[in-house]
Amino acid sequence: MSSRPLELVRVFRTVAVAFSIVAAMALPAAAQAVGVRAGVSGDPDQFYFGGHGETAPLVDNLRFRPNLEIGVGDDVTLLAFNLEFAYHFATSRPWHPYAGGGPALNLIRAGGETNSEGGFNLVVGVQHSKGLFAEIKAGLVDSPTFKAGVGYAFNWR
Repeated sequence: MSSRPLELVRVFRTVAVAFSIVAAMALPAAAQAVGVRAGVSGDPDQFYFGGHGETAPLVDNLRFRPNLEIGVGDDVTLLAFNLEFAYHFATSRPWHPYAGGGPALNLIRAGGETNSEGGFNLVVGVQHSKGLFAEIKAGLVDSPTFKAGVGYAFNWR
């Protein structure tokens, strides 16, 4: 039996555990929304998808928005745990901008080897009051250099 199917099982198991960890972090009593996201990244050049949780405002309009993103492509699989904070700027319109950032733990699988590296993300975006959002991330240290994505936040406020 080749080792390729065993590697895929390990990757899927890691993804399942990672989603469970993010869900456990994001769903305590203070959680106000969960969402899905997808986009593209540069360095590595990948398609990514994932999910997030978002708390009620911690202070003013600052929210904790941990997310998990899985990147595939460029002969690399990247699992990013992003512990980001987002400040939502108040507007009277349905679209409002937000900005923030936070640390990241990146698990990188390439060439049959898995490494973990720390990183930091800066994020700016715009979100509609009904949940649709678009954002751009700049990665520092060992995070992907650039990400552009869209998503939807399911609110239960």
